Amino acid sequence: MPRYFSIRPTWTMKGRRFFGIRGWSGKPTHPPLTDFPVVCYALAALFDLVSVIGGRNDAAVAHDFFIAATLVLVVGFVVSLGTILTGFWDWWKGLPRRKGGTLGTAQHTQVWRTANWHMTVMLTVTVLVIADLVIRLGSLHDGKSSGVVTGLSVIAAALVLFGAGYGGTLVFEYQFNVESIGKNSTVWDETEVDQFPGRKKAPAPAEAPPPVAAPVDTPPADPADGS
Repeated sequence: MPRYFSIRPTWTMKGRRFFGIRGWSGKPTHPPLTDFPVVCYALAALFDLVSVIGGRNDAAVAHDFFIAATLVLVVGFVVSLGTILTGFWDWWKGLPRRKGGTLGTAQHTQVWRTANWHMTVMLTVTVLVIADLVIRLGSLHDGKSSGVVTGLSVIAAALVLFGAGYGGTLVFEYQFNVESIGKNSTVWDETEVDQFPGRKKAPAPAEAPPPVAAPVDTPPADPADGS
């Protein structure tokens, strides 16, 4: 019977190597954490713009969207602390390095240079967000987004989307921190048997026993033939 879904291998942790705060093989911690700052910072900029533009003649709109922007910005910043930590560990442990010094000496590859730029952009975003939050929390009594915080949130949103593009390049173009499926993988083979983490090859399906040949009736010998 043909199968249309493969469910268990994705959430099977047995057989995966553990890399500490970097996660497990095939299940890194940094990529899913990045979704929160990217989305939150983009939403904060959008809400600030609505507060400024849509709230010109409506104080309730200005207030509500200012508070919404502040809340999502705080959430994005809190999660970004974990994103920064796991990203640094990937940069430190996930790139080839020569021994020497505290962190070692990284090989000057294109992947390393791209990771450096990605990290620089994202740390710049974090600095902007911290400045935004300091100003924003100090003006909560105003009840609306000011031009300063709106400008900071828009710049932060633009930069975080810009920096996310380099993160995508590292994963989807350079295969950084991507688990190799190996030459013995069967996940792209046309088979009804799933391959699980840690197994070099999916077990072959059990073969059906060979069919039993039907007995052949032998006609009785004719006495007239003299045999």
